[in-house]
Amino acid sequence: MVVLSKPAIEQLSIANDCSTFLPGVPLVDLSKPDSKTHLVKACEEFGFFKVINHGVPFEYMRDLETEALKFFSLPPSDKQKAGPPNPFGYGNKKIGHNGDVGWLEYMLLNSNTEADYHKFASLFGEAAENFSRVLKVYVSAVKKMAFEILEMLADGLKIQPRNVFSKLLMDEQSDSVFRVNHYPPCPDLEESNGAGDLIGFGEHTDPQVISVLRSNNTSGLQICLKDGNWISIPPDHNSFFINVGDSLQVMTNGRFKSVRHRVVANSSKSRLSMIYFGGPPLSEKIAPLPSLMKGEDSLYKEFTWFEYKKSAYKSRLADNRLGLFEKINVAS
Repeated sequence: MVVLSKPAIEQLSIANDCSTFLPGVPLVDLSKPDSKTHLVKACEEFGFFKVINHGVPFEYMRDLETEALKFFSLPPSDKQKAGPPNPFGYGNKKIGHNGDVGWLEYMLLNSNTEADYHKFASLFGEAAENFSRVLKVYVSAVKKMAFEILEMLADGLKIQPRNVFSKLLMDEQSDSVFRVNHYPPCPDLEESNGAGDLIGFGEHTDPQVISVLRSNNTSGLQICLKDGNWISIPPDHNSFFINVGDSLQVMTNGRFKSVRHRVVANSSKSRLSMIYFGGPPLSEKIAPLPSLMKGEDSLYKEFTWFEYKKSAYKSRLADNRLGLFEKINVAS
C-alpha cells in the first residue's frame, strides 16, 4: 500500500485542465475485415484506441488481476523483498530516477524471462506456482494480440513484409517489459485537493513500439488531444487500450502519433492496470521506413533502441523525448 502524509500528498502534481469523458475514442473490432483500416486511422488521429474481440479470454485477465491484488495487499516489508526496481522489481511512489513521483505502487518485470516472475511469485509461499502460471498465460496472450495488431497495421499501410513491426517484438532479444500499476484510493484527496485531480502517474509518452493496457473498472486514464485538451477515458475491464509508442511514430515518419497520457488518482476506489510494453532489441536501429517515405524527408535521425532508451530514462516524464532526435530542416 502506498502511504503518504498530507504534506507529501500536497507535493504531488495536480491536474486542473481535464474535460469530461470523450465518447468518440476509436473503437476497433479486431474480428472485422476492415479493422486494419480503422487501426491505421486511429493511430494517425489519436495514437490511441480501444480493441474488442481481441481473443484474450476474460479469465486470463481476471486471474492475473486477482493475483496482483494479493501481492499489493501484502505488508510493505514483504513487498520490499521484491524490490527496489533495478530496473525490475517492486516500486512505491517513485517513478524513475529524476524526481518524478506519483500516487502508486507497481511491479516491473522483463516480459522475456521467467526469472522475474519467480521473484514475485516466491512471496506467495505455496501459491507461488499459481502466480507464475497466470502471469505467464496472460503475458503470452497479450503478446500474441500485440503481434497481430502490428501486422494488421502493416497491412493497412500496404507495406511489406507484414511483420516489419511485429518481428521487433518477436525477437528473442526483444527489450519488452510488463508492468502492473496499483493506484490505492486516496481518502484525503478531496480535502487536500479540491481544485483538481491528484496525479497517480504523470503525463508522458511511451518510448517503445506499442503498449497494451488493461485495467479494472476504475477510471483514471486520460489522454491529450492534438489541441492540448485532456480527456478522460471510460474504463472497460473487458477490453484493451492500445498506445502508439515513440519508436512506432519514428518508424512511420510521424504518420502515427505517440499519445501523451497520464493517470489521476481516485478518492474511493483502487485502480489496477496491467501494461505490456513491446520494445525492440537494444541494438535495433530505429528510423523511418523507406517504404513509407514516398519522397518525403526524414523527420528523425537514425538511432538504436539502446540510445533512445538511455536518453529517455535520463529525462523527466513530461519531457519531449523525441526532441533530441528530430531533424531540423532549415529552408534555403
